[in-house]
Amino acid sequence: MKRHVTLWSLIVLAVVMLAPFLVVALNALKSPAEYAADGPLSFPDGVYLQGLIDFWVRVGFGQKLLNSVVISGSVAVLAVVISVLNAYALGIGRIRGRTWILVAFLIANTLPQEALAYPLYFLANETGLYDTQLGVIIIFTIIQAAFGTYLLSSTFVGFPHELLEAAYLDGANKWQTLVRIVVPISRPTLGVLFVFFFIWTWNEFFLPLILLISNDTQTVPVALGVLQGQRMMDATMTSASALLGVIPAIAFFLIFQRTLTRGITAGAVK
Repeated sequence: MKRHVTLWSLIVLAVVMLAPFLVVALNALKSPAEYAADGPLSFPDGVYLQGLIDFWVRVGFGQKLLNSVVISGSVAVLAVVISVLNAYALGIGRIRGRTWILVAFLIANTLPQEALAYPLYFLANETGLYDTQLGVIIIFTIIQAAFGTYLLSSTFVGFPHELLEAAYLDGANKWQTLVRIVVPISRPTLGVLFVFFFIWTWNEFFLPLILLISNDTQTVPVALGVLQGQRMMDATMTSASALLGVIPAIAFFLIFQRTLTRGITAGAVK
């Protein structure tokens, strides 16, 4: 009985979560005349793709999509690498002042982006990185790596010392121990961090809005916000923009869902 209740509860929850996405998809595939006549909850009489095409052309969505992929992918890879190196020193190396360093990383994660906006703008402008993808990649790599370092340090503290001692007795140095022992065993956790870092960076809006002002450097969320702020879209095109904006993130999540599942399962087993 409890299993049936749990199953139906999950089904209802899934329907509630998917309902807004389905409404957006329906409205993106109907013409403005159908939307005005039948409302947002009606099914379209046919597949109307002109809204998607008009939005793609008006925004230059292909370039924005490439920008988001480059920035999010670069940040995810670099943040995971830096997190591993930091956490290896803090969690396994047990350097002096480890606790205070972790407290600093924790405080950095709690700072609102509004407090970082002007300092980051000033530094980017002074270093010539303002309105460049490289500047945004560096900033978000540091932000995401702060969280990754804090999380992995807690994980590496409980790393089996027998494996480390065996590697040391076999003549492995610290770098070889990291690459051949620590990273392979921690791969599920690192995969989870990679997925989270990619999606979190993809959805970022506030700092990219400030740091990326050129049309050629903007990401997908910034392009959507700027175009909607100019009130240049009808309801159908607005739905098309929302659909195109969320599909890449969903596709990435589905591609790496096994990685995410293995990481969560490995953490549960430990």
